[in-house]
Amino acid sequence: MAADQVPPERAAGFSRRSRLLKHSDFQRVYEEARKSFSGNVTALYRIRARADGFGPRVGFAVGKALGGAVVRNRIKRRMRAAVSRHLGVVSCPVDIVLHPRKSVLQLDFARLNGEIQQLFAAVQKGVRR
Repeated sequence: MAADQVPPERAAGFSRRSRLLKHSDFQRVYEEARKSFSGNVTALYRIRARADGFGPRVGFAVGKALGGAVVRNRIKRRMRAAVSRHLGVVSCPVDIVLHPRKSVLQLDFARLNGEIQQLFAAVQKGVRR
């Protein structure tokens, strides 16, 4: 199996319940955001006030400045694959929006995995404070 591929048992780890999908959810994160940075990705996060039974929810903000639709979708696919591998690091009810840089497209997948893991560990640590 290539380094870019996610094993089938892990691909289901990033279910629809674990995603930020509504515009209003993104807006709430932006209004109450705490930030964490890595070399190629910025994470904005907010702690959800009520524990609704779900763990973390993750959304992606990939703007048109990063390229056309094909490029943006490729960036999101790579990000989803990395997030599905490390979503278990965050155990509390928190909403996270990830802002990748265009360099994510050429970034080695192992390095992207490391950055996502580092960001999620920083978010978990920030939530505990």
